[in-house]
Amino acid sequence: MKLSPRSIGLIAAITTVLIWTSFIVIARASASHNLLPLDIGFLRILGASTVLLPWGWWLMRGPRQTGTATCSFLGLSPLPWRITAATGLFGGLLYAVLAYSGFFYAPALHASVLLPGSLPLWTSLLAMVILKDPISKNRAMGLACIVAGDVLVGGASLLKAFDGGEVWKGDVLFMSAAMCWGIYSVLVRRQGLNAIRATMAITAFACVTFVPIYGVSAWMGWIPSHLATAPLSELWFQAMFQGVGSVAISGITFNMMIRHYGPVRSTMITALVPGLSALGALAVLGEPMHLNVLAGLALVTCGILFGVRKA
Repeated sequence: MKLSPRSIGLIAAITTVLIWTSFIVIARASASHNLLPLDIGFLRILGASTVLLPWGWWLMRGPRQTGTATCSFLGLSPLPWRITAATGLFGGLLYAVLAYSGFFYAPALHASVLLPGSLPLWTSLLAMVILKDPISKNRAMGLACIVAGDVLVGGASLLKAFDGGEVWKGDVLFMSAAMCWGIYSVLVRRQGLNAIRATMAITAFACVTFVPIYGVSAWMGWIPSHLATAPLSELWFQAMFQGVGSVAISGITFNMMIRHYGPVRSTMITALVPGLSALGALAVLGEPMHLNVLAGLALVTCGILFGVRKA
């Protein structure tokens, strides 16, 4: 049965929101199991590589035959090596390592506000500096709401650092991860990259650079790792969800959603992620919803919605 463009766009939007929401809840739940942050990042890259790298190799078969291919990193990336290295470092490697590390310190409720909520903030500021993209009044007011929401959530944990608390470390890691993804987004926009090819490129970079180094180091016992002791079912699940789901599938569905709804409406749709992931953390993980987190969540969600309104 052939689906209509409207049905395809709706399915893509629902899939993207569900995967982004589940990412926060599952990543936090994984922090209380066997694997370490770098272990999860390792499995994420392996899972994504099983789908995206063969696809990228097949995609470049024609240009390779004609000698016009611009592929790099052993022919696994469809982009030149400089662009692959820049986007792969921020969007493929640092984002994953920082985000997964943050879940080992801070609850999913904090990630719901600081991870997707900070992304418009960093992207707008970086676009203003790098792309000379002016910030409209509506976007400025939206960003102010996002900053206020982040301060409400992160400021409280930062004050508790003087009493020996470690939640602030997770908050800083979440903000840093969002900044890395913001850099990646600006690079993609500056270079005019196709979303699917960019996703292939960042996966190829991480697969060629991080996977062999970390795999050998973990195998030889040079760095802490639980890959050898974790159940096979957990390794398989993380590779499939974090790699195939969070990277490959959501990367494609997000691109399809933008094609159907446009960037503004797509941003409004993804503004559901902070609230849904917070509800998921409350229902699945049993995390307490403190007043500052609730207020910060409301401010961040309003900031995203207000920032994408037309002037």
